[in-house]
Amino acid sequence: MSPITLAGSCLCGAVKYRIAGDLLTSVNCHCSMCRKAHGAAFRSGAILKVQDFSWTQGEERIVDYRSSEQMHRLFCRTCGSHMVGRSDKHPGIVSVAIGTVDGDPPLAPRQHWNVASKASWFEITDPLPQFPVVPTSR
Repeated sequence: MSPITLAGSCLCGAVKYRIAGDLLTSVNCHCSMCRKAHGAAFRSGAILKVQDFSWTQGEERIVDYRSSEQMHRLFCRTCGSHMVGRSDKHPGIVSVAIGTVDGDPPLAPRQHWNVASKASWFEITDPLPQFPVVPTSR
C-alpha cells in the first residue's frame, strides 16, 4: 500500500487520531475477542507502524484494556469506541479499527485472519486470502 494521511475519531468525537505513512496491510480478524469487542462477525483493521500513528485530541480519554496476556485494546472512555489494538509481542505496529476512520477510507481489507475461530453463522464469500490464524509474515 502507498503512503497516506488519514484522520479518525471515536463515536462521540472526543478522541481523534492521525495516520501518516504506509499501511502494511488491512485485514478482517475473525477471532472471538475481536468479535466480542466489536459486536460483529469480525473486526476490520488497518495495520501500520506505530510511528505512523498519533493521537491528535483526547488521548487522556483513552482506556487501555488488556484482553489477553499480550493484547491491548484502546477505546474511548466516553462512548466506548474501540479504536486501536496493539500487541506486546509486536510493539512496532498498531492495528486501527477501519470503522473509526473519518469519511470514506481509501482502503479495504486484503485478508481474513483467524478464520479457524470465525463465527459459525457467518460465511466468507469474497475471494480474499484466508488464514486459520494470524500469519507470521504479512
